[in-house]
Amino acid sequence: MHENVASSASPRPLYTPEERVRRDSTRWTLVQGILAPVQFFVFLVSVVLVVRFLQTGEGETAATVSIVIKTLLLYTIMITGCIWEKVVFGCYLFAPSFFWEDMFSMMVLALHTTYLFALYTGNPSVHGQMVLALVAYVTYAINAGQFLLKLRAARLQHAKTTQQAALSSSILPSQGAHA
Repeated sequence: MHENVASSASPRPLYTPEERVRRDSTRWTLVQGILAPVQFFVFLVSVVLVVRFLQTGEGETAATVSIVIKTLLLYTIMITGCIWEKVVFGCYLFAPSFFWEDMFSMMVLALHTTYLFALYTGNPSVHGQMVLALVAYVTYAINAGQFLLKLRAARLQHAKTTQQAALSSSILPSQGAHA
């Protein structure tokens, strides 16, 4: 019980110093850093193509191909993200620092996979498939926002830790001079 009280008073940092070193030294961080904006770009293009199809009925093939490419990129970033999480945190998914992002990612994956199943079976109609893709895209956008907020929190935490370390190192020598 005392452990819970201590952990609530002082929340776990996003990265321990050891995790930060592992994060910064693994090539999987670079892989994630490349795949994330590529996937986001494909997502934006695909949204335009899907909405265009829903509004005009034109461009079904382009919209469908874009959704499949987006989904394959999602699978790729999820697999490489699991490897990254294993290297940095020691587990493939649901590390405490990214638990809720990973949970929501499961819903994103489920909806994208449901789209592929609908495409394969032809049920629902193409219109229904495109609406399903947009629902999957909404969850993806929320999940991407979660990760962006987490990246911002990591930067702020690192800046605060660095500032505190610099402040304490500048205070300590002056205290020693007065003693």
